[in-house]
Amino acid sequence: MTTATPPVTAVPWERPASWRRLTAGLRARVLARTRAGTTQDAPGTEPRTGTRTTAEAGRSPGIEELYHHRRLSLVRLAVLLVDDLPTAEDVVQDAFTALFRRHGHRLARLDDPEAYLRTSVVNAARSVLRRRRTARAHTPVPEGHAPAPEEDVLLHEDHREVLAALGTLTRRQREVLVLRYWSHLTEAEIASTLGLSRGAVKSTASRALDALGRRLEGLR
Repeated sequence: MTTATPPVTAVPWERPASWRRLTAGLRARVLARTRAGTTQDAPGTEPRTGTRTTAEAGRSPGIEELYHHRRLSLVRLAVLLVDDLPTAEDVVQDAFTALFRRHGHRLARLDDPEAYLRTSVVNAARSVLRRRRTARAHTPVPEGHAPAPEEDVLLHEDHREVLAALGTLTRRQREVLVLRYWSHLTEAEIASTLGLSRGAVKSTASRALDALGRRLEGLR
């Protein structure tokens, strides 16, 4: 693909805002469920806040246009899944490269190129996490090792608590919540991205939110 890679400096300083956007939506949902005393959750019923996709707009973009308009949002999605900006950028770049090699500059044969890319990013993120687990199983953690403190300093305590709770969920639970509350996908879109049924998406979201609620309550 001949499109030049945009500068990546816009992503790191926006990352705390990305965390806040995700955690605010999750916290609001958890609190609402707690107050209502219900285990029901319908992630696809809330209004969509994002822009219309090119598929919804009824036209097929070229790969350069898609790269220009969607790359950063996909990088932010990948960051939330792998918690590592350089890796997230590699994941998205690889997804676009694979799309180009398979379909070329024009994407008319794809019904929804954005959904294709989103699924590629999620699958690549899963591969990254599997490799990390394998590596960590054979590599001892150095003494005194600690995560970088930047996000912890910039985020409010409430947001840090939600992120810590999110990290205790299963991979599938985390993926469902990130796609719902960061990417604002419907149940059907999440199901398509993750290869699940809509019922599985709904039940996974419900269990994940219940687990978050218990975790947050335990921090009080």
